[in-house]
Amino acid sequence: MRGFFITLEGLDGCGKSTQLERLAAALSQRGLAVLATRQPGGTEIGTSIRALMIQQHSRLSPVAEVLLMMADRAQHVSDIIKPNLEAGRIVISDRYIDSSVAFQGYGRGLEITAVEALNDLATGGLLPDLTILFELNREAAQARLATRTEKQLTDSAPMTGFDDEQHDFHQRVQQGYWQLAARHPDRIHCVDADGSVNEVHQRVMALVLERLQELGVRS
Repeated sequence: MRGFFITLEGLDGCGKSTQLERLAAALSQRGLAVLATRQPGGTEIGTSIRALMIQQHSRLSPVAEVLLMMADRAQHVSDIIKPNLEAGRIVISDRYIDSSVAFQGYGRGLEITAVEALNDLATGGLLPDLTILFELNREAAQARLATRTEKQLTDSAPMTGFDDEQHDFHQRVQQGYWQLAARHPDRIHCVDADGSVNEVHQRVMALVLERLQELGVRS
């Protein structure tokens, strides 16, 4: 059986990285083969691209930024996502194609159709089976970012160039995500990210288990 591909999306600080860890652990405990990964990053080349983007974020043009994202994505699909799906695993990725449309398209103002065409080229048309969009207002997301521990900041190597953007930028990104959810209701499902980690995890698990059961995957 082909694997199942889940992507997690949302504003920085919405809690998706924590929920990825919780989801991967919960599915593994049910006896399912799970691989958790992230973008940008996830491969040796992707890690180098991520580091470059963090170090040079203030110097990158929007076009250079999106092309670096696509280079990371192409390598990620080739090395990690596609082989693990073909092996029958559940692959969970912290960010994927929708991030580029939301951040570089709606946020940076690049042509949406151009970003989508680059996504298609980078992924070979590989779409997630399920995308979970964590909904949280910008103020709450910012408050969560401010409480990250030093270890969390070191481990996650946040994309600080996006954190430093003005409020209008994040409003455009959020509106972009909403438009994507409206355009792809069968794939993108919104989850309320307001609440405790456990409360949000329960919402995520209910959604994921329902989709897996529809495919006849025992969990």
